[in-house]
Amino acid sequence: MFVEVKNGVRLADKRVMPNEGLKIKKALTYDTTENRYVKWMMSRLVDKLEYLYGKLTNQKWRKVEADLELLDQVKEMIQKLKVKRKNPFWKEVGVFNRSVMSLVLQMAPGYRDAFQIYLTVSKGLALQGKIYQMSVKDVAELYECWTFLKLGQLLRRKYIHVSQDIVKVNRDGLFVRLDTNQSAKRVFKHPVTDEKIVLTYQMVEKNPTTTQKPDSVLSIEKKGKDYSFNYVFDAKYRIDFAVEDSFYGNRYQTPGPLEEDINTMHRYRDSIVARQEGPYERTAFGAYVLFPWADESVYQEHYFYKSIDEVNIGGLPFLPSATDLVEQFLERLIEKSPEEIQEEGILPRGTREEWVSSLNEKVLLGVVSTEEQYRRCRQETVYVLDSEQLKTGWQEAEYVALYVSKEAGVGWNGVRNYGQVKDVTVGDDGEVRLTVESWMNLPDVIKPVNYGIAGYAMTTLAQLKEAKELPELFMKSKDELTVWRMLRRVSDRVKVELNSEQLDKASGVERYRFKDVEVRMNGAEDRFEIVKGEVCLEIGYEELKRKPSGVFREVIEMMVR
Repeated sequence: MFVEVKNGVRLADKRVMPNEGLKIKKALTYDTTENRYVKWMMSRLVDKLEYLYGKLTNQKWRKVEADLELLDQVKEMIQKLKVKRKNPFWKEVGVFNRSVMSLVLQMAPGYRDAFQIYLTVSKGLALQGKIYQMSVKDVAELYECWTFLKLGQLLRRKYIHVSQDIVKVNRDGLFVRLDTNQSAKRVFKHPVTDEKIVLTYQMVEKNPTTTQKPDSVLSIEKKGKDYSFNYVFDAKYRIDFAVEDSFYGNRYQTPGPLEEDINTMHRYRDSIVARQEGPYERTAFGAYVLFPWADESVYQEHYFYKSIDEVNIGGLPFLPSATDLVEQFLERLIEKSPEEIQEEGILPRGTREEWVSSLNEKVLLGVVSTEEQYRRCRQETVYVLDSEQLKTGWQEAEYVALYVSKEAGVGWNGVRNYGQVKDVTVGDDGEVRLTVESWMNLPDVIKPVNYGIAGYAMTTLAQLKEAKELPELFMKSKDELTVWRMLRRVSDRVKVELNSEQLDKASGVERYRFKDVEVRMNGAEDRFEIVKGEVCLEIGYEELKRKPSGVFREVIEMMVR
């Protein structure tokens, strides 16, 4: 950069001056120690997966047929990591050639996640607790654990897996914790209804006398209910082979679960109870023995299989080669409506609520058209209407609900207040005064959505508490109500269209709408149609009554097309 000149800066024995200045160019580089370490982790994982793939495909190590699905998964993982490594970003990153202790790897988002995943996979799977100590003599306990894990696997095939606490990660690696001294739980969600499904291992249930701890409990939430429907699945690694001339053989003919194990299921169902502002109620709706038997087709004629439909107590064969009956049964339980479950149960929890609901306590839905009228109703706890407006059946009203019209000018429009009638008086001027105990508020205002009431309308207390929109209060026929409840499990925004805009003048429901599905009611022919695009499915009311869960599955299949 320096040249000799006559008059310049002295440098050693010479006079020099710079010929040109240094050019400094700054460039952003991703070739950092942390990135080199991440690239190294990917290479190490590829090596480990290739080693695993080699072991899985090596005939010397395999005693059974290769698991093709597992091989495909390992091959896909290797391919994804190799493709990732070829990304232009990683080409710039050099080779990792020294140890690193970096807070970036431990704390920075992205780096921290990659580091944790690498440590978890590198350390592999460690078994702890009872399951690690198992030997041949503990095969019954092993069967209990397997049934729980297999039930979870069956559920995961059709329902969304939300969370689990069986497999946990800590700084020492990946651990499976599953033994009889602690509970484990897997949570799923229905892909259409969003109803919650919980599978619990060794659930502890306390009652006023003793504590119960069944092997597996399936808890299913249903829309419109504030409690779960519980089912007990208890693994019993024993079977009666119904040998010739034995008591079991003479009575049941084919192998099946022991009678004493079936009696244990009765005990579980009857002893798992809960208390909620009243007497104790059963929370278990059924209990079933899972036993090791492979011939599912023959077992379907067994007394303890048919008893499931009679009293929700019985047995189901369950082995790695025999899971069809259990899988079908799980789907039936999850797809059933709460009304269908209540009808099948023998005085389980919620029966009292259904009895009260089945009484169809009548509600008179009265119109409030001015702010003054609304204020008077609220202050005097009374609703007044003209006797000339009354039609047959108004005397059956046990409750009054106020429909506040848009003209009232109170800031909102719809139904919010209702109260129980305590006194009815008819004045000389023809006014009928319905006095209520007190006004109560519904959780949400029932919106009119372009419908109204000319005089007054009658509905039921159950419909009043469930409705979101005014036309939902109209449904009087059981078929219309059953279809509506089924659709409400699928969507919270089911639009009801009547054949009149005035609720008290409508004679029937014309159709329901939700998302891109239309359900057309045809009461004259006792059937309804489910329409989506060019696809139309006709279902008779009789079929709906006979197998509602089957119809519900057809609705779901229609939605996902």
